[in-house]
Amino acid sequence: MSSLTYDLVLAGLAVGSAAALTGIGLIVTYRATGVLNLAHGAVAMVCAYVLRNLVVEWGWPLPLAACVTLLLVAPGIGLVLDRAVFRPAAVLGPDPATTLVASIGVFVLLVGGAALVWGTGARADAPVLLGDDPWAQLATVVLVAVAVGAVTRWTGPGRDLRAVVDDRELAALGGIDADRVAAAGWAFGSFTAGLTGVLLAPYVRLDPYGLPLLVVEVIAVAVAARMRSLPVAVGTALAVGVAQAQLTRFHPEGWAGPLVQAVATNLFVVALLVAALVLPGVGARDALPRASTAGARVPPGLWVAAGVLFLLPLGLAGDDLRTAVQVPALAVVLLSLVVVTGRGGQIALGQAAYAGLGALFTALLAAGRFPGLPRLAEPAALLAAVVLVAPLGLLTGWPAIRRHGLALALATLAVGVAVSRFVFAQPYATAGLVLSRPAGLASDRAYYAVELAVLAGALLLVAALRRGRTGRALAALRDHEAGAGAAGVRVPALKLLAFVAGAALAALGGGLLGMGVQAFDPAAYDPVRGLLWFAAVLVLGADSLLSPLVAAALLVGLDAGARGGAAAAVIGLLAAFTARVPPLASLLPSSPGPPRPRRTVPGRRAAAPVPASPHPPARPATGPAPHPAPPAPPARGLEALGVTLRYGEFTALDRVDLLVAPGRVTALVGPNGAGKSSLFHCLAGTARPSAGRVRLDGTDITGRPAHARTRLGVARTFQEPAVFPSLSVEDNVRVGGEQGRVRDDPHAVERALRLLGLTGVRHLPAGGLATGTLRRIDVARAVAGRPHTLLLDEPAAGLDAAETAALARVLKALAADGTAVLVVEHDPDLVADVADTVHVMEAGRIVS
Repeated sequence: MSSLTYDLVLAGLAVGSAAALTGIGLIVTYRATGVLNLAHGAVAMVCAYVLRNLVVEWGWPLPLAACVTLLLVAPGIGLVLDRAVFRPAAVLGPDPATTLVASIGVFVLLVGGAALVWGTGARADAPVLLGDDPWAQLATVVLVAVAVGAVTRWTGPGRDLRAVVDDRELAALGGIDADRVAAAGWAFGSFTAGLTGVLLAPYVRLDPYGLPLLVVEVIAVAVAARMRSLPVAVGTALAVGVAQAQLTRFHPEGWAGPLVQAVATNLFVVALLVAALVLPGVGARDALPRASTAGARVPPGLWVAAGVLFLLPLGLAGDDLRTAVQVPALAVVLLSLVVVTGRGGQIALGQAAYAGLGALFTALLAAGRFPGLPRLAEPAALLAAVVLVAPLGLLTGWPAIRRHGLALALATLAVGVAVSRFVFAQPYATAGLVLSRPAGLASDRAYYAVELAVLAGALLLVAALRRGRTGRALAALRDHEAGAGAAGVRVPALKLLAFVAGAALAALGGGLLGMGVQAFDPAAYDPVRGLLWFAAVLVLGADSLLSPLVAAALLVGLDAGARGGAAAAVIGLLAAFTARVPPLASLLPSSPGPPRPRRTVPGRRAAAPVPASPHPPARPATGPAPHPAPPAPPARGLEALGVTLRYGEFTALDRVDLLVAPGRVTALVGPNGAGKSSLFHCLAGTARPSAGRVRLDGTDITGRPAHARTRLGVARTFQEPAVFPSLSVEDNVRVGGEQGRVRDDPHAVERALRLLGLTGVRHLPAGGLATGTLRRIDVARAVAGRPHTLLLDEPAAGLDAAETAALARVLKALAADGTAVLVVEHDPDLVADVADTVHVMEAGRIVS
């Protein structure tokens, strides 16, 4: 091995060892607590600063300072985070939603706090802990990994850890103190973060932003290990580190040279992209809080006050508005998060990348440096930049189609990091760029007035998008994605629409921001900014149009009027305690509905539904007659033909044949685990058979997704009612009427509300209603689309005798009107009362 090759291997092992420590800490924390700690890098940065402070500022001996930092400070941070932030989050919001936002809040809080305490400048005098010998670092990593593996496999605490990972509730019932296991996981994870920080600090830029972001990039090694395998994480880290070092030997000429060098120095970013976008996702559960501000109404007085405050700089300030001009532009950027996150319910941690691209493209187009396009005037350059950036929203929108929760968070973060590293940080893209303002807008006052006009227009556009059919579909997607698909919402297309619209808004705001400060500053659009912006909008109320205005004023005003980092510290503090501090917009009054004839007494169910004919409309005294129903195709029904469904070695369904005939109620019964739900999902389109076919009136629909089947006339309900809690009862039903098989019947919603006895609660928010009412909403939503086949998954679960009897009358009325009804049910009385045909399933087969 040549001397150069050997030296590069050693350098790669040093970087890979630090990355491996990060992977070990993330995996242990995740396995003990279920939290993917995005704040891991921020903890590493704080510990590196603490060690430097003890050694350089206070003159402590390095061994003593290292022991205090790694054995006291780092685990102490982990224990504080566990007790103050994540344990309350697990108790008050036991889902990944709260912990994801909390980890982002901790990241932002620590970054902002470090900037306030130590300043934003880079430090080059961090002490070297293990010297320059990479073998010592590698030995440390191997020792830590072996110790963790041994403890996990052969000790009592290790067995407790494995039990908590497998089933936390069951482990607690077995006498295991899950909180103690989680605390130990946080302490150890923070120890590895601290060790990573003190090892990396001498070789990278030690500042509040650089080191945390670098550690975020190496999350890839933990994701590649599926958050479980320590050997895979260590091996991946070392391999990527050595490969990155070896790539520095290549210096290709020509246009590809700068790009190859950028890849060579950022191979962990490439690994993060691959891990986040290509490998199977980590944490498939939704990880975004349900919008508690969706029903909030901004009083007109607050809009007037906001307008006055935004106009004040024009009347009271002088000619220098260099700070004020940043506020409306940033508000437009943050408005993109209202579309993507607040209304669409999608995690978007990479909006800073689209804002930066908007500014960069505007500068390139105005300078005539954009490949293939002529030089444009500044207003035309801004509009062209928006048009060019909008389709790039597919970079995050496309992964969102198949990824949720933590997997989507990582995907959007990875895109933001990649754009920052491969575009903004590269001289070939940004060298020598300046941004000038349009002619006639050279003064800050004139430019600020134009920004306000653009912001007002953007607010009106987003308000229009949030209303009507598209707005209700977006809210349904946010509240219950599976339910939205079952209602007929084209979920993939709607997600793409949200991300593309969000990218366009972010690009518009980014271009305005760049022209306002008359410079392109890559640091203004780095991924840390994206996390800060996401946290700011979320803690203020992601679905409120007022939140971007308040957030922009806070972010710009706090940092301008105080030391840098103040805004991050305040926003981070609110986000870290998101489990106990609701979004501020939730304090606003709820939108009042139209007058109601009466309201049910809280705690009592509404009057039982009186079944009416489901298809004849409730005609008003005057007005046009309803549209007649379209002619039905020849009645053949929904068929399963030899349907087989396997999960690995397990066969859930084994060559099942079933016919759901029009005008009849078909029941499917059997013990738990018999395969009823699996067959139901194959018929509904939420699962695809391993073999066999599903046909509708003779047409093969095996490959059709759930929303496409709904539009063909196959509607379904869920075991847990699929309601959209932020919408009213009437709007829940309206989503089904607007997205189902028949989408232009003006009487469909009223008919479904009457059929299910929901007219008395039509204007109430769906969230929080009694189980019986939620069941009826679920059925009404399915019926409103005028389906010819209705699939009901345990519709009587949680209903009392009167509600069950009322449901039976509704099902009989639907079948009498020609609807094909399939009921998967455990209630024998209901089955005996309504079913024309009963099939019994056992072990994945229909036995009778």
